[in-house]
Amino acid sequence: MKNFFNEFKKFIAQGNVMDMAVGIIIGSAFTAIVTSLVEDILTPLITMATKDLKFKELEFKGLMYGNFINAVITFILTAFVLFLIVKAMNKFKKEEPKADPTTKTCPFCKSEIDKDATKCPHCTSDL
Repeated sequence: MKNFFNEFKKFIAQGNVMDMAVGIIIGSAFTAIVTSLVEDILTPLITMATKDLKFKELEFKGLMYGNFINAVITFILTAFVLFLIVKAMNKFKKEEPKADPTTKTCPFCKSEIDKDATKCPHCTSDL
C-alpha cells in the first residue's frame, strides 16, 4: 500500500500534471472573461442594432428557435473573440531560429542525402 501512495505522489509531482492543472484553472477563468465579453457587451450591441429584437423570446408553437439562434450567435461571437485573442498572442510569440539543414537533395536522382556527402548512396554519382 505504501508503494501505491509513493507511486501516486510521484505521478502528481510530475511537471505535466501540474501544467495541466494550471491550464485548466486559467482556462476556466479565461472562459468567464470571454463569456462576459460576448454576453454583456457584444450581444447587447447586436440587440441594439436589431432594434431590440430579443432572440431568446422567438418561438413558433412551442419551438424555441430563438434560443437556437441565440446559441449560434453566441458561438460565432465567442469563436471570433478567441480568434482575435490568439492572433494577438501570436504577435508576441518569438519565432524559434531555424536549424541548419542536415540533408540536401542529390542533383542527379533527387534523393535526400546527408549534406556532407561527396557521393550519392542511391545513384553513386559524384557530387
